[in-house]
Amino acid sequence: MPRTLLLDLDGTLVDTVPDLAAALNRLMHAHRLPAFSHAQVASMVGDGVAVLVSRAFAVHDRQPDAADLAHFATDYAAHVAVDSTLYPDVLPALTGLAQDGWRLAVCTNKPEHTARALLCALGLLPLLCAIGGGDSFAVRKPDPAHLLATLSRTHASPDTALMIGDHRNDVIAARGAGLRSIFALWGYGAPGMESGSTAVARDIIEAAAIARRLLP
Repeated sequence: MPRTLLLDLDGTLVDTVPDLAAALNRLMHAHRLPAFSHAQVASMVGDGVAVLVSRAFAVHDRQPDAADLAHFATDYAAHVAVDSTLYPDVLPALTGLAQDGWRLAVCTNKPEHTARALLCALGLLPLLCAIGGGDSFAVRKPDPAHLLATLSRTHASPDTALMIGDHRNDVIAARGAGLRSIFALWGYGAPGMESGSTAVARDIIEAAAIARRLLP
């Protein structure tokens, strides 16, 4: 069976904070609330857009309503690839894996249509055989069923698959699904989130090399 690599999106393949911060700050401005820095937004990323917006409002002792969540989702989706960029060497690293016969899939808590638009804009979509978004199934990371459902779209099994991600959700989900995981040290994850991962990598090139060693 082909080897399969499940990949987180935000903070692993793409630096999405610039566009997330821009959309979030437009919403803050509409409410006459202070803007957030990129570093502040990065610390709130990883659990989907609704949680991101809720965390931002909580900083100001407020709660978003349904209209706020809908406005952010629509605004961000319309500006998903303005300033977001691939991390260094992502395209050649994934191209090399695909040429070696690996199946590549993205498992993200970002809504699937937004993730797909971003991956298309940045040229990664043709390399992928599946995308599992935060709204693709009844569950999302850290629930291992999110990884397993995404994996099923690739027609692969956990014993021939690995997960790469920069958040504790990726590590927890992978362990629960019976997958080994590689933690992306270059992403948004806070120190200590790598605990429980099979290996850690400083960049995508090292992550690809580790993947080849783990699944020769």
